[in-house]
Amino acid sequence: MNESHRATEDTESSESPLDEITGAIVDAAFKLHTGLGPGLLESVYEAILARDLARRGFRVERQYPVSFDYDGLHFADAFRIDLLVERRVAIEIKSVEQHAPVHAKQLLTYLRLLDLPVGLLINFGAPTFKEGIRRLAHRVAPP
Repeated sequence: MNESHRATEDTESSESPLDEITGAIVDAAFKLHTGLGPGLLESVYEAILARDLARRGFRVERQYPVSFDYDGLHFADAFRIDLLVERRVAIEIKSVEQHAPVHAKQLLTYLRLLDLPVGLLINFGAPTFKEGIRRLAHRVAPP
């Protein structure tokens, strides 16, 4: 990984527009998790969460296609982000018993390739919402 980039789990709390966006996402996801509970397909949670966020006034893109170049090769639509909110926050939705380490790595790769500041990994299959959510940050170090 390039040393000018750092990917970490975000633990800072401040009142910024980014925090307002992620706060609204967390609130909507919490309501969805408590309302429907675990056990549904990821696509169900994705559709409902996208609609709820759009109703709150956010621009939400589902299955956002991402292309990138590496070492002279172009990868068109190499992967898709479940939800992209305001072109600033990536959301990766899971519906499994527990997060696997690869899930966080996947989201961090998305953040790095798109140079996005924050992503949320939301597992609707977890027994409690607290166990199923992680906020990950990608920061570009100052030159």
